[in-house]
Amino acid sequence: MKPKVTMIAWNQNDNYVVTAVNNHLLKVWNSCTGQLLHDLVGHADEVFVLETHPFDSRIMLSAGHDGNIFIWDITKGTKTKHYFNMIEGQGHGAVFDCKFSPDGQHFACTDSHGHLLIFGFGCSRSYEKIPDQMFFHTDYRPLIRDSNNYVLDEQTQQAPHLMPPPFLVDVDGNPHPTKYQRLVPGRENCADEHLIPQLGYVATSDGEVVEQVIGQQTVDQDEQGLEPSILDGMIRQLQLQQDQIFGVDQESASSGPQNVEGTPRRG
Repeated sequence: MKPKVTMIAWNQNDNYVVTAVNNHLLKVWNSCTGQLLHDLVGHADEVFVLETHPFDSRIMLSAGHDGNIFIWDITKGTKTKHYFNMIEGQGHGAVFDCKFSPDGQHFACTDSHGHLLIFGFGCSRSYEKIPDQMFFHTDYRPLIRDSNNYVLDEQTQQAPHLMPPPFLVDVDGNPHPTKYQRLVPGRENCADEHLIPQLGYVATSDGEVVEQVIGQQTVDQDEQGLEPSILDGMIRQLQLQQDQIFGVDQESASSGPQNVEGTPRRG
């Protein structure tokens, strides 16, 4: 097999360079002389993750498609810690990315099955308080391109980074309770009614009864017909408010203070 380098990383003080090769070896080199110092053996598949410790120049993390995560002492060429990402009933999960925390006490990894793995010191009780499944409800929404070839959200016609903060949902699209919605940046101070629609059972056109997000309905909403998706409807309303506020701010800046009756204000 022709050797190919899959990843390369300098250590914290730039004295060493570590290369991952497609024969599953990691090689530690002296960055000044180019001398090969160590072959690090342990991986059984290609490695695409090499992360140096934020302040300890001896420490390097590696992770690969074999599900192995290693902490190495590259000055000695030895393993310090090893974790194998075995998923019950599904075999191992390939590790796609890893990052150290700024204080060097923790690191987090993501795998091919959509899991976030957090390693470190201390108690894990705070992490047990959050749901097992967390997605943004806009994660898989379709995008389009405008005449300038810019990317826009198909429904709101807005650039994705200018849209209001999304809602947190589980893998089936069901929204999480209010206390989790406030974890999303930009939703910390929202009122409860702006944070969480209600789940209920509705009848489809075929007569089948299914569980669906139905929201907090009013008589007017019932008469006018429900939004196809309450989450999308709430996002549309928030986007409209944001656009109106932005438009009023621009108008005020150009023509001086004005008293605009009925203009929505931020809560």
